[in-house]
Amino acid sequence: MRIVIFTFIIYISIALSAQNITIKGKAHSSLIGKEITLNDFTDYINYNRVVESSDTIDAQGFFELKFESKVTKPILLNVENLVGKIYVQPNYVYGIYFPGKDSLTNNQKGTESTVDITIYSQDSTELNSLIIDFNTQYHQLFLRSKDEYLSPTKINNLLDTFIVICRHRYNNINKIYFKSYVEYSIADFFSNTSRSKIMLYKQFFEQKPILYDNYEYMQFFNSYFMGYLKSFASTKNGGNIYNSINTFADYKDLSNQFSSDALIKNDTLRELVLLKGLIDFYFLPDFDKKQVQSVIEQLYHESTFYENKNIANHFLQTIYRLQPGAKAPDFRVETKDGKVVSLYEFNNKQFIYLNFFSTQSESSLKEMQKIVDLKKKFNNKVAFISICLDDSINTYRNYLKNNPKQDWHILYQTKHSNAKQAYFIKSLSGYFFISPQFQLVHSPAPSPSEGIEYKLNALFKPKKRNTIPGIK
Repeated sequence: MRIVIFTFIIYISIALSAQNITIKGKAHSSLIGKEITLNDFTDYINYNRVVESSDTIDAQGFFELKFESKVTKPILLNVENLVGKIYVQPNYVYGIYFPGKDSLTNNQKGTESTVDITIYSQDSTELNSLIIDFNTQYHQLFLRSKDEYLSPTKINNLLDTFIVICRHRYNNINKIYFKSYVEYSIADFFSNTSRSKIMLYKQFFEQKPILYDNYEYMQFFNSYFMGYLKSFASTKNGGNIYNSINTFADYKDLSNQFSSDALIKNDTLRELVLLKGLIDFYFLPDFDKKQVQSVIEQLYHESTFYENKNIANHFLQTIYRLQPGAKAPDFRVETKDGKVVSLYEFNNKQFIYLNFFSTQSESSLKEMQKIVDLKKKFNNKVAFISICLDDSINTYRNYLKNNPKQDWHILYQTKHSNAKQAYFIKSLSGYFFISPQFQLVHSPAPSPSEGIEYKLNALFKPKKRNTIPGIK
């Protein structure tokens, strides 16, 4: 009965409320007294989260969240380590139910588990209802073919069939966001098949606007242009991209090398592709981070496209927070036994040498071997902490078993841990040197092969007493 009354209030509010977006919800009884937050993304290149609203779940399990938005978008709702996604549109009031943990939910603090949020609605054309229907139709189409081998050609044919199905099924739906959701979800499906990249470009990019605020469009964009700059550099028209960045740090020189590229002849799209590529380059060992940062700063100052400037600014603000002197971000990761630990727990008045590695990266494994000698030399002055980025916890545990000499804190980044995100790690390695007060001293820090030992020698070199008579 309570749910029925609650739902009725929601529909009255939709008509009368002057708020831009309001979410009125009920949470599972186990979440009473806990904080619920509404998180938005800064943009869909950086994917940085921003808390827009929060509330404490009251004694009856109710909460209310409000925020402003001019566009339809997905948002994330968080309670402790539980996170759920819903789509919201301006000038709308939502009634939702936020579930509690169950036997399948990860119960470790500091790690995220996805939950399905229930939206109270009797309107089958409400955006979330339409998205659920679309995904159901997609899964049913492929479920019917689950017992047969699906070649790339067969998958493409099924997707072409699915496009026809969607056109008929949603012919009378006029919601602009949903139309784009369908189109670019299908585009993303195609990007994982053998469909020609030229065909995909002509079908989904050519003569079409850039939908910066559409999550699905930008997911497809990120997938389509992944590694685009690096691939372009290997072509005969690629020019010397590495020199443009590492030697000259010259954005105009870099941009000029793409002037003849037919796929990104549109100025706005070309600049966005370059920006995405530069952000990716920042995390690759082939490129000088300071030079890449300089090129992005030039793009930011010279760009005449507001959305591109905004994305560049978000990225720069993120890495500025990791500049030397800033507070080292805390994080939570797991030990081999599944215990959750945080960076700030290692408060032993020592400096910290923090590194990220993967058993899939030969170069980062070589660096791990070099840390063995560093630890022997500086063990009383520096705490060594390594975080494994493997997808499989088994490869992490096997690595520990096979490398007993690596006896420092070697921890594991689960798919829900936040260390990788906190330190903006986009490759399979990264190095940071942190003071006993948890300030970033070197960010990024040199790897062992790049000379961190020289930095440590200089820091801990004992001061020689002056032996000149008469001078203390």
